[in-house]
Amino acid sequence: MPVDHRPLAIFLMGPTASGKTALACRLSERFPLSLISVDSALVYRGLDIGAAKPDAATLARYPHELINIRDPAEPYSAADFSVDAQAAMHRIAEAGRIPLLVGGTGLYFRALQRGLSSLPEADVDVRAQLASEAAIIGWDGMHRRLAELDPPAAERIKPGDAQRIQRALEVIALTGQPLSVQQQGGRGQPFPWRVLKLALLPEDRAPLHARIATRFDDMLQHGLLDEVRALRQRGDLKPDLPAIRAVGYRQAWEHLDGLYDAVALRDKGIFATRQLAKRQITWLRSELDARSLDPERPDLLARSVEAVHLFLGGRSDRAS
Repeated sequence: MPVDHRPLAIFLMGPTASGKTALACRLSERFPLSLISVDSALVYRGLDIGAAKPDAATLARYPHELINIRDPAEPYSAADFSVDAQAAMHRIAEAGRIPLLVGGTGLYFRALQRGLSSLPEADVDVRAQLASEAAIIGWDGMHRRLAELDPPAAERIKPGDAQRIQRALEVIALTGQPLSVQQQGGRGQPFPWRVLKLALLPEDRAPLHARIATRFDDMLQHGLLDEVRALRQRGDLKPDLPAIRAVGYRQAWEHLDGLYDAVALRDKGIFATRQLAKRQITWLRSELDARSLDPERPDLLARSVEAVHLFLGGRSDRAS
């Protein structure tokens, strides 16, 4: 059997509020690991409270690559992440350390390891035509059209998600192929890293749901609405930007627009976060090569340390 000489990397994945960051920090104290964030909200500057971004003291002690690298007005894609993450991984390896990528954005992990299909650039004329048609039949009607042309994409995209409906129909119009078919494309060569995947998957979701509720209450208490007010006051941020669509920010923005009261804000924010966690867990269960760890077990750290120690082949349990 040939020896695998690829450099090593660790993926630490899990749903929101499962304790990924705390575990990553603990592991970095025991092994020569450097952390890379895999989170579509943490890339944005100014999204701190609602994104549960590690505080300044934590980041000073445990530096994370790919946090605070974009302004909220600048969209950041999975393709952008793949490029940035690979560059960070190479820097870490050149320094003699092991990259540990930690986060819950499954699309980012997938884009990095498996690649993304080559989709066409946005077309202004096609988008204008689709917008005109939506003005007549509504985005629900456009979603029904998508369901006829690309059922798998329509199943993933909610009827109210105008941006993603428009993009899926645009791809069909430009290429003649469903978006779901084109997204099956990807990396043409093996991933150049040997990866240990650790997935925090709770056997009982009740404690996770309780933490989600407590954390959202803490966010409200510690200034989530003030944070969103400051973003609104900039004047250049709109609700359709990826940063503002992030869970928690979308609900706070709509509350400040007067769409619902503070009680509904809390309920909607907690519900949306629980739905996010559910989607993340569903995705993690499809990662069949990941080692599952229950974040509620008291021996989580010990089991994680054992897995990393075996993966590193006896490398020092002390970070250099």
